[in-house]
Amino acid sequence: MIRAFILLAGALMAAFPALAQQARFPDRSITIIVPFAAGGPTDVVARQLAEAMSRDLGVSVVAENVTGAGGTLGAQRVVQARPDGYTLLLGNVGVATAPTLYRRPPYDPLTQLDAVGLITPVPMVLIGRTELPARNLPELLAWLRRPGAEVNIAHAGLGSASQLCGTLLRSILQTPMTPVAFRGTAPVMTEMMAGRIDITCDQTTNAVPYIRDNRVRAFAVTTPQRLTALPDVPTTTEGGLPQLQVTIWHGFYAPHGTPRPVIDRLAQSLRAALADQAVLNRFNDLATTAEPPERATPEAHRAFLEAEIARWRPILSAAGEYAD
Repeated sequence: MIRAFILLAGALMAAFPALAQQARFPDRSITIIVPFAAGGPTDVVARQLAEAMSRDLGVSVVAENVTGAGGTLGAQRVVQARPDGYTLLLGNVGVATAPTLYRRPPYDPLTQLDAVGLITPVPMVLIGRTELPARNLPELLAWLRRPGAEVNIAHAGLGSASQLCGTLLRSILQTPMTPVAFRGTAPVMTEMMAGRIDITCDQTTNAVPYIRDNRVRAFAVTTPQRLTALPDVPTTTEGGLPQLQVTIWHGFYAPHGTPRPVIDRLAQSLRAALADQAVLNRFNDLATTAEPPERATPEAHRAFLEAEIARWRPILSAAGEYAD
């Protein structure tokens, strides 16, 4: 009995520091890994949330860009981090597509990441260079389908939101287009405004300022209803392409094994940030909305991630484009 008591006491003493650390979480700065370039759509969302969560948590929350390999380098950084809640991933739908885009997936989002909560569903918009002869979506579709057409469609790298949307568009139309890959959305816009890129899909969080300034032409939004931020841009359904429905969702992740009390505190802070008026105003400017509280939870996020992996697998497998 004495030996058993000593072992029990030792176990309790070993557990006390971890329990105490969880109880005072957070007590230092938190890093949000953004797996895409600074200034891009996911980065914009991350920096808005970091500011609001800093106020709620009482510590500095900073966004750090770790780019490359379609977002997987940043995700791997978080997978390999200590599971203590101080290194988080703000990922988009690319987290759900990585298991299919890579024949040898660099990580498994279902076993190596813990979902914290969904953040925002960002609409996509189909845009093109201003010199295109097409003025609306029906005219664009006719231009794309014309005999002998040579069309390029840009994206921000394999696994990016623009690549997923473009792959879906090509699979729907079954029309030859040349995919052109860039390292991020900024160079895509630069080349489009220079007239060297024909079309692309982009998230509204990035594209809206360019559309409003008439630097690119918007043909349709990939949502069931028109957007308040782009009231004159019709939906794909209105333009005769109802199959092109894409929303790029974002979510928070922690390394697998992060203590549940820490996950719960992070999810609570996320919900507080999504109710912050400054965040809501900024999201509105970018033609997106905050997820409701019931979706900014670990359980809702996990279920949605599983469904999205299943949704995109057949689309990407049929396209036959792999990142490795």
